[in-house]
Amino acid sequence: MSGDTSAVCLPDRYTRNVVETRDPHAELVADFRAGMLEAPRSLPPKYFYDDRGSQLFDAICDTPEYYPTRLERELLEANVEAIARRAGAATLVELGSGTSRKTETLLAAMLRAHAAVHYVANDVCEEVLDESAQRLLERFPRLTVDALCGDYTAALAALAAVDREPATPHLYAFLGSSLGNFEDAEAIAVLRAIRSAMHAQDRLLLGLDRVKPVAALERAYNDAAGVTAAFNLNLLAVLNRELGANFDPAQFEHRAPFVSEGSRIEMHLVARAPQVVEVSEPAVTLEIGAGEVIRTEISRKFDDAAIDLLLGGAGLRREQEWSAGESWYSLLLLRPDTD
Repeated sequence: MSGDTSAVCLPDRYTRNVVETRDPHAELVADFRAGMLEAPRSLPPKYFYDDRGSQLFDAICDTPEYYPTRLERELLEANVEAIARRAGAATLVELGSGTSRKTETLLAAMLRAHAAVHYVANDVCEEVLDESAQRLLERFPRLTVDALCGDYTAALAALAAVDREPATPHLYAFLGSSLGNFEDAEAIAVLRAIRSAMHAQDRLLLGLDRVKPVAALERAYNDAAGVTAAFNLNLLAVLNRELGANFDPAQFEHRAPFVSEGSRIEMHLVARAPQVVEVSEPAVTLEIGAGEVIRTEISRKFDDAAIDLLLGGAGLRREQEWSAGESWYSLLLLRPDTD
């Protein structure tokens, strides 16, 4: 692990630690080979987030139909003092922190209860980590920030090296219903990795999207302004640019149906007509039939039974839950199951 603040001018209260050596292009080529060479075709959702994709996702969060970001923010704002009090932590460890916008509310509450707070932020993007740290350090003079740049597993493995007060309670945060992008085995593995890093006094704040009427779910991922459609179709532009492909976005349409088996929204790109797509790297020709689907994301919606299955498999137990919008979205405060 290496500490680095040379890329930006930041106070000495910030250190960026690169905890994973990645080759994003090689990862994309490998994922393309694994998911796109034959039907059913699919790609991981991480490739949505180039510059334009990130801007479009921010715009999705502002659409009237997309409730998850709004409800999670409202839950945090309404219950942040109770969350901070129950956790009793002066160290916050956030996985997939992104811009840390919602987390800012939580940090403010922790700083009202403690003389100083340590924030460990994890994301795969160095620039986002730097920009977020700059904003937070300017707002909170009593905050220190360590960034762990890499995936969840690498960040958790590197946590001990930056932990300033290992004997004190820590609050882990995994927000945005990000767990919904994983199948059961993967979701349990992520939660188990978090559980392995936790001590008995630590807590995990987990955001989860809940089961609700199908019409509301499908509206959220098929907004009237077409922002989510543009976000989904932008993935083809990423493939064209990064892999030398010649996908024609006009020949695909966005669909995001609710799939009852698995209780999930599935984001699809659907071919409008038969087409042949040439790709430079890997050097392949794709023959895609009319109506053929490329799955680009799953977003699972949880009921109590599904939640209990994941928590039981990971060794975690509910301590408190806050819900919004007729239980449309929940924040769960979890503790290690030590029985």
